Amino acid sequence: MSFIVAIDGPAGTGKGTITALISKHMGLINIDTGATYRCVALAMLNNNIKLEEKEKIIELLDKIEIDIKNEKSKQTILLNGEDVTTQIRSKEVSQIVSQVSSIVEVRLKLVELQRKLAMGKDVIMEGRDIGTYVFPKADVKIYLDADEEERAKRRYKECKQKGIEMSYEEVLKNIQIRDKNDKEKEIGALKVAEDATVIDTTNLSINQVKNQVKKIIRKKQKEIEHRKKVYTPRPDTKWKQIEYKMVKAFLRGLYRIVYRVKKVGEENIEDDKPYIICANHINYLDAAAIVLFTKRKVCFVGKEDLCRSVILNWLAHLFDCIPIKRNAQDIEAMKRSFKVLKENGILGIFPEGTRKGLAKGAAIKNGAAFMAVRTGSTVIPVGIKGSFKPFTRVTVNYGKPLDYSKCQSKSPEKEVLNQVSEEIMSNIIMLTK
Repeated sequence: MSFIVAIDGPAGTGKGTITALISKHMGLINIDTGATYRCVALAMLNNNIKLEEKEKIIELLDKIEIDIKNEKSKQTILLNGEDVTTQIRSKEVSQIVSQVSSIVEVRLKLVELQRKLAMGKDVIMEGRDIGTYVFPKADVKIYLDADEEERAKRRYKECKQKGIEMSYEEVLKNIQIRDKNDKEKEIGALKVAEDATVIDTTNLSINQVKNQVKKIIRKKQKEIEHRKKVYTPRPDTKWKQIEYKMVKAFLRGLYRIVYRVKKVGEENIEDDKPYIICANHINYLDAAAIVLFTKRKVCFVGKEDLCRSVILNWLAHLFDCIPIKRNAQDIEAMKRSFKVLKENGILGIFPEGTRKGLAKGAAIKNGAAFMAVRTGSTVIPVGIKGSFKPFTRVTVNYGKPLDYSKCQSKSPEKEVLNQVSEEIMSNIIMLTK
């Protein structure tokens, strides 16, 4: 699985420098996408192919091989096996590279190459459209910007250091032309991705920009690490099965003593059928009451925030709870929920979506109804009565099955989901009286 950092922005904002520094300091592979276009431009110059000779350019694409090697913090660009790291930065290449990258066929060929180079790696890539076109689902998107005069000064200084003879005025004009071309491109135009963090580098040092970028990347890495811990199911090993039985027996005994739990109507749940258990949500302890006192295993859907606690995260993985992002379409949670039902398991969902949802005036969530209608599963409404105060009675009341196989649909209409949700909730309320 790849971890992609996309650095976008106009020429002269420090993308290349920052990308190289971050690659070195954070161990990310630096894939210079701009260099791939420069390779095509250089190949055109070497073969005396002009910009207007589109057919020859397309033929050339099948004859060149581009590779990028990163060794000992040094990047080497290879064109047909030859080191062209310095050549692709020449004045002649710089003057045509923007137009070359505007050719649709070149664009498509090199985007395919760039995606291939990044496959299965932790990489950082810079360009003008990495976060908008090349990798629209990049883990981190950063847009570096600066005013054009400052960018021209930087590029002019860079040219002098590399021995490239260009005046400041020429550099500024090239930047202005390139900005215009980049923003008007048919494919992969220069623009800020909606979910990108913009950093204006005009008055910042390289070190300041580097630190800001590192901070953004580290924050995302921590989020991903947390999500891995939360979302990666624990393998169903022999030890897990033993641990599950022991912990369930211990906690059930504890609940029986402290909350005097009584269950009614569990005979409504047959042994070999998939069900969705839907209950009222009165306390953060009520899901455990259902899980512990239902003979069959119940996989409850719950907000991922609960798994931030080490103990709760351990229990959630032991009992195969399904973490879900609130107020978002969580595809991973849906897949795991479908899997439970497909394997004739029991899925637990709170239609209220939050504790004491009805009392708070919260709208009933359609998640349970969607799962029921989409899979044609039977719903078992459950009414929980009690306050969960120590040594007071808590009753878990299992209701009659609600069969939704007749209204099964892959694309259920909202009106149908609302009706099903209301029916489920009405049955739950009756069971609490």
